Amino acid sequence: MMRRIAVLDAPSNLGLRPPTVTSVPGCVKAPGALRDHDLLARLRARDAGCLTPPRYDPGDWRPGDGVCHAPEIAGYSVALAERIGAIIDRGEFPLVLGGDCSILLGSALAMHRLGEAVGGRIGLVFVDGHSDFRHPGNASYVGAAAGEDLALVTGRGQADLAAIEGRRPYFRDIDVVVLGIRAQDEYRLDLQAAGITTRPVPALRAEGAARTAQWAHEQLADCAGYWVHVDVDVLDPAVMPAVDAPDPGGIAFAELEILLAGLVDTPHCLGVELTVFDPDYDPDGSYAAEIVNTVVAGLRPVSAPEAVPPRLLPGPPPAPRRGDARPVAVDPVGRRGESRSPAVNPDGRRDEGRPSAGEVPQEVPDDGRVALEPVGPPAAAGPGLLRRPPSPGPEPEDDSSHSAAGIA
Repeated sequence: MMRRIAVLDAPSNLGLRPPTVTSVPGCVKAPGALRDHDLLARLRARDAGCLTPPRYDPGDWRPGDGVCHAPEIAGYSVALAERIGAIIDRGEFPLVLGGDCSILLGSALAMHRLGEAVGGRIGLVFVDGHSDFRHPGNASYVGAAAGEDLALVTGRGQADLAAIEGRRPYFRDIDVVVLGIRAQDEYRLDLQAAGITTRPVPALRAEGAARTAQWAHEQLADCAGYWVHVDVDVLDPAVMPAVDAPDPGGIAFAELEILLAGLVDTPHCLGVELTVFDPDYDPDGSYAAEIVNTVVAGLRPVSAPEAVPPRLLPGPPPAPRRGDARPVAVDPVGRRGESRSPAVNPDGRRDEGRPSAGEVPQEVPDDGRVALEPVGPPAAAGPGLLRRPPSPGPEPEDDSSHSAAGIA
């Protein structure tokens, strides 16, 4: 049975600082730029529409004021969770086109609601060139949610973003796998101290994209399912400079395609979001075309006739586990959320061939089903599962002071 893809635009740029005093981040234009390359037709996807974000206006925000646009991001996250929930309720596979990385809060809220409904935990595969783990416990101030999204969805930071509906954290540290950060990421040691499993680019390259996807499956084996976040700055600036914070040392388009295909080639993968592509740095549309080619090929396991619909199960209690990354000396690098114009290298286009079909892992059993027990309680199925959350309990106090080593 085919898993139909539903494409939802979430063009929020609220989580980024302005590129200049008089401009706004251009990632708000990303969904339209990708759609212009026949993304929906090539995926045979349903158009799930666009969730229009609030107006971008930092106003008189100053360092020390907390996360900029926090009320707007919180409201948008609730609305986005509703839309993602409606897609999953239809038995479809959501592909969310951002926008900046702050849209992860809406996806995380939807996944937490789902985990509560099925009595299990939902995990996160975080494919990103940066750890986005800045929070009050490891930084002098916060401000741009796109550079703090992983910290927020794991419960670190101000409660109006990290504990929407009284839910905190949306993802537990042990249920997060981070792939593609640079070897020198400034918060890499904080991730390790928190118990968040990471595979930076050197390890990803050494093991290969297909094996890394399988490894990520194994890390989240105790979860009822998982969500995939993809920030295109995981790619090297030589092939993808059209992002707000390009850093050298990333992966190639072919590697991202294989990685994505391996991550979605299981009914435990519940959806994917794509973030931070900025068409303002892509005047001829060539980078948008490359992204679309990669996404279409990477999501082929989802739309293939033999694809299996998602089935969720409560997982067993988590066992302690450690990431495969060793502590290294960390050199400070530019922080996410501070928009800057990339230096576009006109000769830095991708010239490697696309992988053959044999390179993409196929993990669906011959009988077309996954060997799982039926979902337990009847409440785990049927319309409205994610769109009618229970009444939240009292909002927890803002525990923004906890350390990088763990959460409350």
